[in-house]
Amino acid sequence: MNKWLRKSLFVTISILTFGLVTPSQLINQANAEKINDRDVFETHAQDRSIVQANSYVIESEFNREEFMQELIKQAEIQSYQKFGTRIKPVIENDFREVILPNIEQAIEQTASQFPEDNVKNLTITEQPGAGLSEKIFNIKDSVSGKDIIRFHVRRDNPPQAGYWFNFHYHTYHDQFHSHHELGSIFWDKNTPPKWMS
Repeated sequence: MNKWLRKSLFVTISILTFGLVTPSQLINQANAEKINDRDVFETHAQDRSIVQANSYVIESEFNREEFMQELIKQAEIQSYQKFGTRIKPVIENDFREVILPNIEQAIEQTASQFPEDNVKNLTITEQPGAGLSEKIFNIKDSVSGKDIIRFHVRRDNPPQAGYWFNFHYHTYHDQFHSHHELGSIFWDKNTPPKWMS
């Protein structure tokens, strides 16, 4: 009877959650709830977290794809913070369609140059630059503390062409000298407000 009830519960939960919760997750959760707090030893590593009690171990390995998606999500958040409430509504759609995919590609290409064990050390640094500063965000190696790639946006005002936002990045390969273009977005004939305003 107990086995039949358990199997029925698993099937019902799987159907109700459309497979988002699997029976193995329920078993792990039920087992985890049985463990006493004093029997649990927690350690936190950069690439995984382990909860260990006697012979029971839960381990989540570093997932490169999830890590890269989180890094790109943080890049987007930093960019919108840089734009502020006055610039963001005007350029957000163009940024998302034109610039963001290029930022994603630049981050992916840069990360692909690092061994799997070192990718997890990449972090987005600092607040975006306000006022007239070009800095959007930097990605650095958290172990060495050195910048790997710097993302900037410059205000261009070519004669008779209005104001443009030129997005680009610099890499550590040439000590951040070369500009690698990500694209430009037209603002207006009028001077744009300062960043983060």
